[in-house]
Order: sequence, then structure tokens, then C-alpha cells
Amino acid sequence: MPQMSFATFMIICPTSFFLGLVFSLFPYDYPLLWSSAPLSSTHLDLLETHLKLLHNSPNLIVRIMHIITGIGLIGLLIKLYKPSESNMLFDGGSLVLYVIAIIVYLTNIVKGLRIVSEGIYGEGLAGMSQDRLDDIDMNVAMDPETGNSVLGREDNLKVLSASNTILALVLVGVLVLQFGQWYAERAEEKERLQGTKTGQQGEAGAKSKGKAAKKTN
Repeated sequence: MPQMSFATFMIICPTSFFLGLVFSLFPYDYPLLWSSAPLSSTHLDLLETHLKLLHNSPNLIVRIMHIITGIGLIGLLIKLYKPSESNMLFDGGSLVLYVIAIIVYLTNIVKGLRIVSEGIYGEGLAGMSQDRLDDIDMNVAMDPETGNSVLGREDNLKVLSASNTILALVLVGVLVLQFGQWYAERAEEKERLQGTKTGQQGEAGAKSKGKAAKKTN
């Protein structure tokens, strides 16, 4: 039965670590995205405090996160060295998802944490005229004149929560692909062993028939 390589653990461990970090934010994200109950200012204050603490973490913690991220990338590159067909499918897909997770982190989460930490929110979309809304690129939600975010406090926090959800789904995809690769290799190994066993039984049967024929003669 195939065993997981050390490079696979280099992928699974960082991915699981970051999933744990995202899950720790789930109690804050759930009321923002999926609960129908009205949001209280107390909940937003608690979330802001937590996000400011994360963004203003000591440099040592940030470096540890970057090192763990790098370990996952190195593990994927090791497995893709002289790749087989299985590696190209599963590890190639894992690498794509892992890079997407890094992009979401850099473009959405880091930017959102900076806005929350600085406390510079926009006036919100509800208070804008239609002419001004037409001038704003909603893909980035930035005011082209000032370069600042146009989203209000609650909307910015919702964007962060949605980014956490996307990040979680992408990281789960990495784990699913790694498990799928292990399962496929396990099934292939089992089939190979079964074929070898059948061949050995066939050879043993042929030898037995040969010996019986010699005795008859």
C-alpha cells in the first residue's frame, strides 16, 4: 500500500494550518454573511478589534506565516519535479489552487486588514448618487479620484469575510486533490498486486499441470 511522501506532508500541514486560522474567524464571519439576524455594532467592534490585532502582529508572527506558506510551495514543487501523469493532474491542480489562495490573501485580505487597521472607510454605496456609482470600478471598489475605498465599514468587513470563505474553499480543494492522489495510487497499487497474484497463481497452476503430465507419461 503506498505511503504518503514527506513532500505531501509539506503540503498538507501548511494547508491545514491556514484552514485552522480561517476557521478561527468563522464565528465573526457567520453573522456577516449567512445570518438573517440584524448585525449589532458590538459585533462589528469585536471583529474590528480582532482584525487590528492580527494586522498589527509582531514581525516574527508574520515571518512564521510566510515560512509556512513557503513550505507548502516547496512541497508542491518537489512533487512536480520530473512529474508523472498522476502528479501533473493532482499536484498541478493543487499548485494552481495554492497560488489562488496566495493571490486572494495578498489582494483581498491584506488590503482589507490595512483598511480596518487604519479605520479609513468610504461613505458606503447607499449614500452615493447613481452618476458617481457609474464612475466607480466595482471590481476594486475604489474611488478613482481619491484612490480610497468607497465601501462603508460593514461592507468592508463583509468583503473580508467573503475572502476568508473563498480562501477556505480553495484550501479544502488542495486537501481533496492530495487525498484523491493518495486514493488513486492506493487503488492502482492494489490492482497491480492483484494482477501479480493472479499471474503467480496461473504460473503455479501451469507448473502443477506440467508435473502431472510428466507423472502420467
